[in-house]
Amino acid sequence: MLLVPFLASAQIDPVARDLIQFGYNGAFEGHQPLAAYAFYYHNDPNFFRTNLTLRLALAPVYLDSELGFKQLLGPNTDFAIGVAGGGFGDDYNEIRGGTFLPTESFEGDGGEVSASVYHLFNPGDLIPLNFLFRGTTHYSVYDRNDDTAPTFQLPNDHADFSVRTGLRFGGVEPTLFPALAMELSIWYEGHLRSDSGYYGFNNDRYLQEQSHLFWAEAALAYTLTNSGQSFYVRLTAGSSVDADRFSAYRLGGFLPLSAEYPLSLPGYFYQEISARQFVLFNANYLLPLDKAKRWNLGFNVGSAVVDYLSGEEQPGNWLSGVGGGIMYHSPSDRWKVMVDYGYGIDAIRSHGRGANSVGLLLQIDLGKFHSKDFKSAQPSNWQGLMRMFN
Repeated sequence: MLLVPFLASAQIDPVARDLIQFGYNGAFEGHQPLAAYAFYYHNDPNFFRTNLTLRLALAPVYLDSELGFKQLLGPNTDFAIGVAGGGFGDDYNEIRGGTFLPTESFEGDGGEVSASVYHLFNPGDLIPLNFLFRGTTHYSVYDRNDDTAPTFQLPNDHADFSVRTGLRFGGVEPTLFPALAMELSIWYEGHLRSDSGYYGFNNDRYLQEQSHLFWAEAALAYTLTNSGQSFYVRLTAGSSVDADRFSAYRLGGFLPLSAEYPLSLPGYFYQEISARQFVLFNANYLLPLDKAKRWNLGFNVGSAVVDYLSGEEQPGNWLSGVGGGIMYHSPSDRWKVMVDYGYGIDAIRSHGRGANSVGLLLQIDLGKFHSKDFKSAQPSNWQGLMRMFN
């Protein structure tokens, strides 16, 4: 299950683009749920009329869309309505103490509608300051999969009414290892569920009626002009009130485009750690290996201090992972591909501490194939989408 607060962008996307993204993480030790994303992202800022923007993210079994009305509420204030839904978008995989527990995992389908207000405080400035207010109604339906224990009681199907608001200064483009970016942002999201209650084995876990999430991020990406060396650093921190398994922060894996704010820990299972609050530091570094700068050697590190969700505790509150890989990008930057390796230093496995993983990341920019009229401006914000294959 993807953490919902990390999906939404903070402005209507003003740039025409067509992107295909793919990512996969595979573990050497232990059994994990399939961790992969594959989606097509389309944005049309002149959809039928110049003041309409259509954003569409299409995964194999999930659709996320938004229709934006530019300057509908004022010269610097936009309004948008969104529709999303499909299969397996609300799946839940229980991972506890470094072990994936299929008997406590289950499928979830769902759909939602949303309404958003976007306001730009500083039009004309180089770095935008945007405000977001979004209301969403989401309905989830749960079902057993082949491995769910017969004695495991599923949570109630329910509606989730949520409000998200926040400020973002700057933004990060939706590419692997952006060349230049800066962001400072702070967010709040509150959830109110229609049918809370106990579930699990003998009612050993609880779906909260209300949950409140607070998080912030600081990020900086920079590329040296002459050498082509680049780095990307992120500091993310989050806290919560009355979080449960469906609203907790879930850290782990290295899938950098799995969400707007991915909580990466190289070498760990994807979303292995469930936290009530956390502080996470991530850093990526790319070193060109040839004169044309087509081949790059990449390094990444993640380190977090976490306060575990009740029932998901494990020894040690400081978790770290490191990784590296080889990335190649085409001469026109139409596509990039990276094969990477990760080592989870503190990941718990059957042999003790330490875990290994491999990954594949692919990005294709279909816009590079468009005519000379295609708008190639850099995006400043993006709504990520991660859906698990069933």
